[in-house]
Amino acid sequence: MKIGFDGKRAVQNNTGLGNYSRYVLEALQTYYPNEEYILYAPKDRKNPRLENILGQGNMTLRLPSSAMWKRFSSIWRIWGATADAASDGISIFHGLSNELPLNIGRQKKIKSVVTVHDLIFRRLPKCYHFIDRAIYDYKFKKACRNADLIIAVSECTKRDIIKDYGISPEKIEVIYQGCDEAFAQTIDEAKKKEVRNKYILPKRYILSVGSIEERKNALLIAKALKYLPEDIHLVLVGKETAYTEKIRSFAKAGNPESRIHILHGIPFADLPAIYQCAEVFAYPSRYEGFGIPILEALNSRLPVVAATGSCLEEAGGPDSLYVNPDDEKEMAAAIEKAIDPTQRKQMIEKGVIWAARFSKEQMARETMQCYNKLIKG
Repeated sequence: MKIGFDGKRAVQNNTGLGNYSRYVLEALQTYYPNEEYILYAPKDRKNPRLENILGQGNMTLRLPSSAMWKRFSSIWRIWGATADAASDGISIFHGLSNELPLNIGRQKKIKSVVTVHDLIFRRLPKCYHFIDRAIYDYKFKKACRNADLIIAVSECTKRDIIKDYGISPEKIEVIYQGCDEAFAQTIDEAKKKEVRNKYILPKRYILSVGSIEERKNALLIAKALKYLPEDIHLVLVGKETAYTEKIRSFAKAGNPESRIHILHGIPFADLPAIYQCAEVFAYPSRYEGFGIPILEALNSRLPVVAATGSCLEEAGGPDSLYVNPDDEKEMAAAIEKAIDPTQRKQMIEKGVIWAARFSKEQMARETMQCYNKLIKG
């Protein structure tokens, strides 16, 4: 079986959708090495995290071949790639990041799968520009209707697809993603010390990882600090946005400025150590498709405090703590509970067990089952 993928995010992105795309590719080529995989990408870009995947021999990167398509590579991705996939004898084409080529339905010999991560732009429209919402809505809806099968990353996302786009539940499979295995590996004390010194990390801190944007709601943790012991700090790791200034302004207005540390541009190699040096992980996001940072935290042996309202309970399991995303006192109380030595130990032990169910092998197996189901009709 020849399987094609929309590889734009795998090549160009080093966060969210890029991480997911590479995770799927690596899982499939590891557990199903005899299949042939072709990655269709509009442009090439040096990406060390993709080099190992492409070096295994069963994964090929395919770029636009003609001068015209090279010039109009974005259009090639949504139109021209379909003809190339047909010429390559592709059996399955998988859109890994919410999209499919708009004309994929015209190739009757190619079955199509799309992974939909979330419909956050519909749940929280104020967090997106109008034109972006319109484009996302058109692309996502078109992909869901054209696809022979949809993979949702959580039950929450599946419910949203059914409700918002009127898609039959029978057309949707929920397949959970795991996280990079680096987070489950114990970091030695020398590496931890190096990372602590490199980023001037406090001795005790709450960690939150993800783009520092309004939806992620990190300001709630900052507000909770005043109810917590003074030696507890907050470390935020992620891409800065305009929302970051809200946190800085809050800190400067007579609040615990010296207890808030904002880090961005962190190399992936340092991230597991930053997790494992923390005391608790907080993720009060108002809405997510799944919440991979929670899995990273559980695998890093951290207790987790997250927000109610979307799918975070699916990622964190029954032994993490969940709070109202607008209640700073409830957040503080949950963090205080999570740092209690006895409670912390129990949460870590149960969290590791919960996280083990999200494995790369299981994801590969369930994804391949979807492909075989389509091929066999």
